[in-house]
Amino acid sequence: MRHGFIKAAAVTPKIRVADPAYNGEAVCGRLKEAWEQGARVIVFPELCLTGYTCGDLFLQPALLEEAKEQLLRVARATAGMQGLVFVGLPLERDGRLYNVAAALCDGRILGLVPKVNIPTYAEFYEGRHFTAGNREPVPYAIGGEEVPFGAYQLFCCTQMPELAVGCEICEDLWVAQPPSTGLALAGATVIVNLSASNETVGKDEYRELLVKSASARLIGGYVYASAGEGESTQDLVFGGHNLIAENGVVLAQAKRFCCETVYADLDLQRLLSERRRMGTFGEAAESYVRVAFPMKLEETDVKRAFGCTPFVPSDEKMRRQRCEEILSIQSYGLKKRMEHTGAKSAVIGISGGLDSALALLVTVRAFDLLGLDRKGILAVTMPCFGTTDRTYDNACKLAQALAVELKEVDIREAVTLHFRDIGQPPESRDVTYENSQARERTQVLMDLANQRGGLVIGTGDMSELALGWATYNGDHMSMYGVNVGVPKTLVRHLVRYYADTCGEAALAEVLSDVLDTPVSPELLPPVDGVISQKTEDLVGPYELHDFFLYYMLRCGFQPEKLYRVAKLAFAGRYGDETILMWLKQFYRRFFSQQFKRSCLPDGPKVGSVAVSPRGDLRMPSDASARLWLDQAEKL
Repeated sequence: MRHGFIKAAAVTPKIRVADPAYNGEAVCGRLKEAWEQGARVIVFPELCLTGYTCGDLFLQPALLEEAKEQLLRVARATAGMQGLVFVGLPLERDGRLYNVAAALCDGRILGLVPKVNIPTYAEFYEGRHFTAGNREPVPYAIGGEEVPFGAYQLFCCTQMPELAVGCEICEDLWVAQPPSTGLALAGATVIVNLSASNETVGKDEYRELLVKSASARLIGGYVYASAGEGESTQDLVFGGHNLIAENGVVLAQAKRFCCETVYADLDLQRLLSERRRMGTFGEAAESYVRVAFPMKLEETDVKRAFGCTPFVPSDEKMRRQRCEEILSIQSYGLKKRMEHTGAKSAVIGISGGLDSALALLVTVRAFDLLGLDRKGILAVTMPCFGTTDRTYDNACKLAQALAVELKEVDIREAVTLHFRDIGQPPESRDVTYENSQARERTQVLMDLANQRGGLVIGTGDMSELALGWATYNGDHMSMYGVNVGVPKTLVRHLVRYYADTCGEAALAEVLSDVLDTPVSPELLPPVDGVISQKTEDLVGPYELHDFFLYYMLRCGFQPEKLYRVAKLAFAGRYGDETILMWLKQFYRRFFSQQFKRSCLPDGPKVGSVAVSPRGDLRMPSDASARLWLDQAEKL
């Protein structure tokens, strides 16, 4: 449970229709198994103690009494289990029959939640037997105790305040106003659904869509357990299609027709962080009964996967779609800016590296969209002390392959003169030595743009902005930054996608060599013609920093949790000490370099994380990093 993780299970036991004793035994066996696997929210299907397909046998007192006895048996089986278990059965109240989910914990029945929406269409005729459930809870006597009976209940963990569970039953999810909406607005972070959803062609896809969209709309976890083998096949077949989703993402899904149990680790802290971040998550109009339950706090054995590159889809098809979409966002953003300013030319500094290559590709796309001659794009290469033949050649070849105008401005003499003016010893390879080159390049670009009445296109990416890896009023500055929303790990995939899809051999060849070139600002002289200054040796691996950036800004992870998931994600690639070292470096740089982001040029947001001071990140430049660094030092 530490860091807000809770393991949930959706369980489909093999049952016998109208045999509660057999079904009770099956439920107890699968319950024990799920508990031993670490699940602390365990959900069984709708009416699983009798079977959903009992038909008019639901009207038989013998079946109802035995179902109640088996509920008490299952409740006793939860003794010593401090968690939540949900089991479905028919229950009579005041002469009416209800389709009910019983919430159990540590040997007790906590509450009974009736199904609110009773389907009476197509193959469903539940209205023949069941009454629509009451919303406002009323007392119900069972097993010598009184428990609340009603739909408006929240089961809240005493020791883990993030865990508040609401319950709905099958059809409740499929209607226009599901009970889960009010439950989530009342504070439920997890919704469980006890279901008996039969299989028809294509229904599994729609069911998955419903569960995904419900979890996304409610910004919550959704645990869906459905009936399977053992239900009557007189007219229907049930596949046990169990699903666990979180905020629009399916974390686990059962193979149908297998009576499979699926497990997933829900991240409740992340869900609450997202609700706070949105600020539009409202309050429930109705009042809900809150039923407290205890849970022994234990370390959740997190099996959940955390991708090393959260900004980059792992699925190739999705990744290609994402690349095309991002390139469109970037190019249409620049297109609008050029239309607004009336500019017919653009000036861009190209280094032979990834970022400037991407910016030039985007600029070419924007010109093509505008119907402008690509010769209106001035690609400027500005060799200086650290420039290598490889990057210089790639810059020239790239401009040639894209049919844009190329201009070379050798800035060695200008920078040397500047050193003399300010009294900078040329042999001193300090920050002034490096930044003077970056600022000279920016001056050249700005003045060339003035000559042509054009715009300077910024090349810096979001990862560099997060770390402050840009020279203030040097490469930090432009008239429109097309890469400001793109993290470094994604830049590489965008350039690769362009190379693979451009259909031009010469362009693909130069882009491939750019991709193989080490990331470097090239501000220090090369050694034997080879790049001597590699960015990732200085600030750390960008894949780590992008990972930290995503989970800190997007998910609100604190240092301890961020370190924990980073170790899981990068196991076998980076040692724990290495991850921790760069995590501390990330926090130091992220906080100390906000002043550069506070005066960031305009540029398009492309994903769910951005650092623009006018949008996603309203952060003071002089905020202290002490709290985060102190926590990191204790790891």
